[in-house]
Amino acid sequence: MRQQPESMADWLAFLGRTDIPVLRQTARELQRLRADDALLTARSMADVVTDDPLMTVKLLRYMQSHKHRNQQYELVDVKQALLMMGLDTFFRGVPPAPVVEERLHDRLDALVQLLQTVRRAQRAAHYAFDWALRLHDLHAEEVRVSALLAHVAEMLMWCFNPRQMLEIGKRQEADPSLRSAEVQKQVLGFAGVDLQRALTIEWRLPELLLNLTDPAQAHSARVRNVTLAANLARHSAHGWDDAALPDDYREIAALLHMEPHRVMALVGARPAGTQN
Repeated sequence: MRQQPESMADWLAFLGRTDIPVLRQTARELQRLRADDALLTARSMADVVTDDPLMTVKLLRYMQSHKHRNQQYELVDVKQALLMMGLDTFFRGVPPAPVVEERLHDRLDALVQLLQTVRRAQRAAHYAFDWALRLHDLHAEEVRVSALLAHVAEMLMWCFNPRQMLEIGKRQEADPSLRSAEVQKQVLGFAGVDLQRALTIEWRLPELLLNLTDPAQAHSARVRNVTLAANLARHSAHGWDDAALPDDYREIAALLHMEPHRVMALVGARPAGTQN
C-alpha cells in the first residue's frame, strides 16, 4: 500500500496524478445521455457536469493539461470545453469514474460530510449564477464555476484523507472556539485555504478563485457575489433560522441593490420558526 502524502507538496503531487472520483448520480446521468443520441448534446452534458464540483474540476484539470499551444485563455465554461474537446474525447479522457460513494463505502461518516459540502457548493453556484445574471456580469459562467469550486480542496481531502478530516471535525466540535485554519495545521500540517490556492494555481482554475483569498479583492462585486453565495448556502444548510442569515440578507441586498425582504423572497428563505 502506497504511503499517504504528508506535506502540502506531497498532496499537490498526489492530487495531480490521481483519478478524481465523481458522484454516483453524475455517472448515471452521463451514461443515460450517452445511450441516447437524441439527448446527447454539449448543453445536456454541461448541465450534468456543472452540478458536480468533482466532475467539473476533473474536466478542467484535464483540459488544462491537454490544451493546444495556441490557446491563450483559460477555459472556465464547461459547455465550451465540451464543444472544444468533443463528446467522444470526453468519455475517453474524462470518464465518469471512479464513483465517490464506492470509494468511501466503508467511511460513511466521511461520505456524509463530503455530500453535505457538495450540496452547499451546488446551492452556492446556483445563487451566484443567478446574481451574476442580475448584475449583467459578462462572465457569469466563471462566477458559477468559482462558487462551485470554492471548497474543492476540502472535498478532495474528504475523498482521499477521511481519517484526518474527521479528526479535524472532532477537535472543532470539542472546542468551537478553535479557528479552522489552526486545527487544519495541527492535523494536516497546512491550512485548507493554502491547499485550495495551490490547486487553483497548479491546475489553472478560474482566476476568480484566487481573488477569493486576496484581501485586496474583497470589495470586488464578483468576489462579494461568490463569498455571499457560499455564506448563504452554509448558513441555510440546516434551515432558515441561523443567526447569521439576517446579515447575509442585508449584504446580498447591498450587492443586488434591493431590499432585504426581496432578497429573502428571491432565495426562497422562510421566516425563522417556519417549516423548511
